[in-house]
Amino acid sequence: MRQAKVFERVTIEEVQAYWDRRPCNIRHSPKPIGTKEYFDEVEARKYFVEPHIPRFAEFPRWKGKRVLEIGCGIGTDTINFARHGAYVTAVDLSEKSLEIARQRAKVYGLEDRITFIQANAEELDRYVPVEPYDLIYSFGVLHHTPKPERAFAQLRQYAHSDTVLKVMVYHRYAWKVLWILLKYGKGQFWKAAEWVARYSEAQEGSPVTYTYTTKELKALLAHAGFKAVEMWVDHIFPYRIADYKQYRYVKVWYFRWMPSWLFRALERRFGWHLCATAIPISR
Repeated sequence: MRQAKVFERVTIEEVQAYWDRRPCNIRHSPKPIGTKEYFDEVEARKYFVEPHIPRFAEFPRWKGKRVLEIGCGIGTDTINFARHGAYVTAVDLSEKSLEIARQRAKVYGLEDRITFIQANAEELDRYVPVEPYDLIYSFGVLHHTPKPERAFAQLRQYAHSDTVLKVMVYHRYAWKVLWILLKYGKGQFWKAAEWVARYSEAQEGSPVTYTYTTKELKALLAHAGFKAVEMWVDHIFPYRIADYKQYRYVKVWYFRWMPSWLFRALERRFGWHLCATAIPISR
């Protein structure tokens, strides 16, 4: 797999440093970081732009259940699991992200429902006690670790027979991949892995960003001991980036004039987010 060759020399320390410099979604609000107003705006903006997340996570479903979240970032989904009554073990590689996520839990009075752990997902059992969880959840995280197959392999030991695994990774055949290759790569499709990694996130220069086809993700899950029971793609970002950075939502001209039904059809076929729900394969 060419992506593995491209990223084989990237260290986990490089990945951590990248996310410590700018935790994901940290600029989703201009309010002072750590305030309730800031966290409220971060959540509203995230779910406005990515409305499929609550549908995928099914937050109310996990009331009273144990949730293991791999890659919690600054805690938007974490808080919603806890807010709906789940007991969450939230893991992240970035110390800075966890610092903000802990502040968030305190602001909302949910510290008693969340355990935060700094950990490398490729060696999860070194940091997180091996216990069964009802949901293992990872949204947009495992494609950023240098050896994702190692991280996926760790997950099976945290699953019991009825555990549900929900994971989102980036989709190979996405509109965003084409956009990156045309805008930045000048059509250098043979260097797709390098260009996509560099421009996959709001902060340029991600050390690692894998993309997957549905077939590849099914195989990766199966190798880790899980069977995919549902898989779908979603999310095309339609807004002009310059306006978006100023907290304005102005669509790119070709999306502005596109009928909503056609845009949704494109998202379902060429979305950036490949979402999978899986269950453990019986041993």
